[in-house]
Amino acid sequence: MLHQYLVSFEMLMTPQIILSIAGGVFGGLFIGAIPGLTSTMAIALLVPLTFAMEPVHGLAMLMGVYCGGISGGLVASCLLNIPGTPSSAATCLDGFPMARRGQAPRALGLAVYSSFSGGVLSGLCLIVIAPLLARFALRFGPWEYFALVIFTFSCVSSLSSGSTLKAFIAAGIGLALALVGTDPVDGIVRFTFGFDDFESGFNVMPALIGVFALPQLFQDADDVGKEAKLLDVEFRMKAFVDAGLEVLKHKVSLLRSTVIGIIVGILPGVGPGLSNVVAYAQEKATSRTPEKFGQGVLPEAIIAPESSNNASMGGALIPLLTLGIPGDASTMMMLGTFMLHNIQPGPLLFRDSGDLVYAIFIAFFISFGFMLLFYHLFIRYIIKALLVPAQFLIPVLVVLCAIGCYALNNRIFDVYCFVAFGAFGYLLKQFKFPVLPLILGLMLGHMAETQFRLAISMSNGSLLPFLARPISAFLLVASILSLVLPYYLEARRARRTGPVVSVIPPDAA
Repeated sequence: MLHQYLVSFEMLMTPQIILSIAGGVFGGLFIGAIPGLTSTMAIALLVPLTFAMEPVHGLAMLMGVYCGGISGGLVASCLLNIPGTPSSAATCLDGFPMARRGQAPRALGLAVYSSFSGGVLSGLCLIVIAPLLARFALRFGPWEYFALVIFTFSCVSSLSSGSTLKAFIAAGIGLALALVGTDPVDGIVRFTFGFDDFESGFNVMPALIGVFALPQLFQDADDVGKEAKLLDVEFRMKAFVDAGLEVLKHKVSLLRSTVIGIIVGILPGVGPGLSNVVAYAQEKATSRTPEKFGQGVLPEAIIAPESSNNASMGGALIPLLTLGIPGDASTMMMLGTFMLHNIQPGPLLFRDSGDLVYAIFIAFFISFGFMLLFYHLFIRYIIKALLVPAQFLIPVLVVLCAIGCYALNNRIFDVYCFVAFGAFGYLLKQFKFPVLPLILGLMLGHMAETQFRLAISMSNGSLLPFLARPISAFLLVASILSLVLPYYLEARRARRTGPVVSVIPPDAA
């Protein structure tokens, strides 16, 4: 294994790749700092560029963007009380009050060093867990892979905000769209309705970019003309660095939140958006002074969400590399990059392309090193990025997305798909439908169909092996439990609290 790490390290140690990682982190920090522009959007803009790169080069650059985009959201959370990215939502609760008390450098320092610590610790877990899980996944047959896809959909649906039914409807639409084109088993053209462009199906990348980028840009267009109210920050580097030493004094909070971030990150389709809220709630529940949360006086109230959201990055990469299942929206974009280069993530990836996997591990740590360095060197300028007018950003980003989609296959149909999926994604958001199950359905539909038909063929039409094989049976049972358990816990909580009794006198009513 040491030899593979040395080979991968040698692959990365070229000026082009190191500069690409540094540029990815730098750009990700600025994009993440601007409210409304997420790490997913940053990766979506750059994925088409990786088509002309070697896989190691492209994925290393995207790893830098991923790291910078997730970490950059803390700046807007602390100084504007607006989450720069969804992964920094809970940071607002105490980061902004602390900055408003005149301790902005301390709030930023706590957030930055917590992000760095959580990310590095999750990277160590990634190195340990991913190879073990990959070896275990080598036991998977078509029955287990199909059950894994079912489990992925059940997790996403049960953890999606809003109605579980809407999540299933969105996933069903994605699966239906995956059927358009050529049958992956028999090679028969289907559901094209006479349009030749439909024969190759819908390209995943234009759909991804459209669904995630365009609706957000449409939403940001509503804020055009509004002036961002930035706190008057007197930045002091000493207070910023001293906050890093303060993080080390709260080891229990840091480690607990990091573990939460890793576990939540491993869950398919969840990612840092949920982990920072869960870690903040857990920290408040275990605190001796929960009444002080939200006042900007407790460092652990910033350490918890920021360490967990960066820790979820390492967790999200584990199912991507070992099972080919994206852990969150950003790793879903990376899965698209693997597909661009005809590389299939999964347990065989460690055997067939071990140097690429270990190069990704090393790029993960290099990205966090650049992240910490750039915060020290450029944080004053990153703060200024909060004031960039939206009317300048939105047109540029839309044009870049369209150019990137066209460059994938040099066909205008992909641009039409980008616009169509963007409009459809915006419509889904207006009706409170989650878009993540839609994209998962489109991406995993071919895999689910192929594995199911292969399993049925190998078992002579019998469904019994799905229940007779231990791993597939366990995954199917876990899928059912993940759907039923939330309703059971809610009903149990309702029985404990009992019916709500009105205390309003009849005359007052």
